[in-house]
Amino acid sequence: MGFKPDLTRHDVTPKGLYLNRRQIMAGAGGLALAGLGGRRAMAQDLEPNTLEEISGYNNYYEFGTGKDDPAKYAHMLTTSPWSIEVGGMVDKPGDYSMEDILSGVDIEERIYRFRCVEAWSMVIPWNGFELNQLLEQVGVQSGAKYVAFETAYRPDEMPGVKFPVVEWPYVEGLRLDEAMHPLTIMATGIYGEPIPNQNGAPIRLVVPWKYGFKSIKSIVKITLVDEEPPTTWNKANAREYGFYSNVNPTVDHPRWSQATERVIGGGIFAARKDTLMFNGYEDQVASLYEGMDLSENY
Repeated sequence: MGFKPDLTRHDVTPKGLYLNRRQIMAGAGGLALAGLGGRRAMAQDLEPNTLEEISGYNNYYEFGTGKDDPAKYAHMLTTSPWSIEVGGMVDKPGDYSMEDILSGVDIEERIYRFRCVEAWSMVIPWNGFELNQLLEQVGVQSGAKYVAFETAYRPDEMPGVKFPVVEWPYVEGLRLDEAMHPLTIMATGIYGEPIPNQNGAPIRLVVPWKYGFKSIKSIVKITLVDEEPPTTWNKANAREYGFYSNVNPTVDHPRWSQATERVIGGGIFAARKDTLMFNGYEDQVASLYEGMDLSENY
């Protein structure tokens, strides 16, 4: 079940397009609906933005709901020193510093498809390590069935949390077998560089067969539990955001279809691409859901 890459550097969404989606989204009426082809063509069609611009357009509600808010405020987030509290049903609970965590894992590059629930997609080269390496270090106890995650909650550094957009702090969760799967990584870099604050510095989850909001940012807490943990968007609107949130072209979002996607880099008028089951990772992860009704367990 080991990781077998099917993407190369040629498939990667250009760095400028990943960090800045202003031109694409403005041309799509404010909703980015992007899919998986023609990244290099898009790079040639668009004039590159400045570094300030390309690092200043992102969704990170802890810094505000405006697309420019993370660029304005994410620098306020202190990312060093950083530690993660690991607890619950583990043999070695405690606060683990980034240095301790990184000393016991293998950092590698993973080039993954990234599919947003809003029906746009891209290809991103992450740097990170398999989450199972960390879980094995702390010793998962036999009764554990789920892994719960929590984002940093710092009102003095995150002005967006002053507004009840969702319930803070941001929380997410995976079933244990999902968390232990070799495709599931903890990312610490993008394009060979540290993740920018607004993209989830200094460490975030990446689960490539699920919609992007499952890949929780700026993690400060990991807890092994025996019952399904609450997740932020499911608490906010369970009808629209299920616990699993696997990429599934046959299960529409209540407000739009998930059958197709538009690729960041493909151009505003490029043909939409059929969305792949499990975002193209069906061969690797379908066995996790054998016998499950994926329409019911969306």
